[in-house]
Amino acid sequence: MTKNVLEVSGLTKQFGGFIAVNNISFSVGEGEIVGFLGPNGAGKTTTIQMLLALTKSTSGTIKFFGLDIDHHREEILERINFVSAYSEMQNRVTVRENLQIFSGLYEVSDWKQKAESLANTLGIAKKMDTLYWRLSSGEKARVNLVKAFINDPELILMDEPTASLDPEVVNTVIDLVVDMRKRKHVAILYTSHNMGEVSRLCDQVIFLYHGKIIATDTPLGLSRRVGATTLRLTFDGDIKPVEDYVRENTYPHKFVNPHVIEIHLEEALVPKVLFGLGKIHVWITDIEVEKPDLEDVFLAVAKGGARALATD
Repeated sequence: MTKNVLEVSGLTKQFGGFIAVNNISFSVGEGEIVGFLGPNGAGKTTTIQMLLALTKSTSGTIKFFGLDIDHHREEILERINFVSAYSEMQNRVTVRENLQIFSGLYEVSDWKQKAESLANTLGIAKKMDTLYWRLSSGEKARVNLVKAFINDPELILMDEPTASLDPEVVNTVIDLVVDMRKRKHVAILYTSHNMGEVSRLCDQVIFLYHGKIIATDTPLGLSRRVGATTLRLTFDGDIKPVEDYVRENTYPHKFVNPHVIEIHLEEALVPKVLFGLGKIHVWITDIEVEKPDLEDVFLAVAKGGARALATD
C-alpha cells in the first residue's frame, strides 16, 4: 500500500472576514503526481504558503511523512523542496554560487556534481558562472528547477514551474519530472495553467474553487464530467439512412452539411455507432473524435461554478 507523504486535514485560512481556504482535506501518495488546479483566486497559492509554513493556518493540520509541520518544520523542510517560475534567487551572485548556498542549507555534500548534471539536462550549463540578475525569465525558471531537485527531495511543491518557458524547454522539464518520479519516486504537488501539462503528468487532479475543493479525480474523469464526446463523421451517399439511424437511437446531433454529421454521445458508444452505421451500409470516409479536456473543465467552472463538476 502506498504511503502518504503529505496529509492535509480541515485546512482553513481566514483573513479578517475573508476565507481564502475553506476546510480542505487531501493527500499525496509516495511517488504520486497530483495536480492542484483552479482559477485565479481559488486559494492555491495560499495553500502552498501554508504547506511551506510561510503562512500560519487558521485551523486544520498539515503532516509531511506523518510529522506535523508545526512541530517538525526544520526536519520536514530538509526532505521537500519548492519551485515556482516567479520565485527569485540572489541577484548579485552567480548561478553556481546561488546553488551552492541552497545546497548548504540542505546539507548536500555532492552539490557540484548534481548541479552540473541538472544544469546540463535543462540546458543551463553555460550560465553557471553568470550573475543571476543577467538571466532571462526562462533561464531563471530553469535554475529554479535545478535548485528544486538538488537535495533529492521526497516531495516537491511545483507552482507553475514552466511559466515563461519555451515549448521545447517545457518538454524537457516534463521529461525530467517523469524521470525523477521514476528513478527517485519523488512525489509532486503541481499547479499550472497549462492543462496539457497536467493531463500528461498528473495521476490525480484536485480542483479548487473559491477556497473549497469541488472535485478530486483523474484528468480523464474530470474531463468526462463537463461534456459528451463529439463524433464527427464524413460520409458518402444519401443523407436519409444516417438521419433515420441517429433519430431512432435518439442521439443528439446536427448536420454540418449534407455529408458531415456531428453526434454527441458518451465515448463508450462510439464503436456502437460506427458499427451500426456500417450495418446499414453507410460509407464513412472520415472519422473525428473530439473529447472534452481539462481546458473544457476550466471553461465550465468559469461559467457554472462548482455545479459544473457535480456528479449527481
